[in-house]
Amino acid sequence: MPPPRTPLLAVDAVIIGKDGGSIIFVKRLNPPFKDYYALPGGFVEVGERLEEALRREVKEETGLEIEIERVIGIYDDPKRDPRGHVVTVAYLCREVGGELRASTDAKEARRLTFEGAADINLAFDHEKILRDAGVLGARR
Repeated sequence: MPPPRTPLLAVDAVIIGKDGGSIIFVKRLNPPFKDYYALPGGFVEVGERLEEALRREVKEETGLEIEIERVIGIYDDPKRDPRGHVVTVAYLCREVGGELRASTDAKEARRLTFEGAADINLAFDHEKILRDAGVLGARR
């Protein structure tokens, strides 16, 4: 299959847990970044709005329902994903329902405190997204 002629579009969620002091992560089941922690998210399907894709991906990967608060930023570095040029729109969200469980391409879904999030291996440019969201300081 020939490479795409335009970048792929994705969404990522920084989800603040119901307790207000934790962030939801998934451990990746597949490459790239297998066994690294990542923000829940994934590719937008044709005909799907960004926020619909975000809610779908979060539900599929974590079992959670979210409330979307705001856009954190757009991340478009052509080298951010080793599979090719992927542009993501990252959102700050709050957990509002569901039961935390890993599903689809997530090996594990878990809550980490803001401090605990500073000590894990993060996939892609998710450390930058967390810093831009204001929930992660400089790495130790």
